[in-house]
Amino acid sequence: MLCFRVLPVAQDLEYIFYDGHCGLCHRAVKFVLNHDRAGNTFRFAPLQGQTFLSRMSSKQIPGLPDSFVVLTREGSLLLRSDASLYVMRRLGGGWKTLASILGVIPRSARDAAYDFVARIRYRVFGRQYDLCPVVPPNLRARFDP
Repeated sequence: MLCFRVLPVAQDLEYIFYDGHCGLCHRAVKFVLNHDRAGNTFRFAPLQGQTFLSRMSSKQIPGLPDSFVVLTREGSLLLRSDASLYVMRRLGGGWKTLASILGVIPRSARDAAYDFVARIRYRVFGRQYDLCPVVPPNLRARFDP
């Protein structure tokens, strides 16, 4: 699993950092919100926001993808397909099974598919101008700037 070490996340929180301008990323965040059985597995913050910038060193940021990054409670920073599979595993149920199946595909192939989708995401899913997806008021508390 490709990851970097950063400061541990406070209070056993895990973060999904997403491209706040990406329509696909907004949909991915809503998907996680809808399928999170515990209702508090992840917190969310845009890659363009203060929370992300405060948790990453200036040396780390240039090497990170501009789409989707997961910060685990252990302080690991997961990228590309590893981040997606981790989220699916944490959602549990059938998503955990699907992540196990996809996990047998070599990372290089998974990341190539991930990078392809990331390159065309604005053309296919559009550009958002609000950094946070529109969610019900009770879910807004799970978002950080």
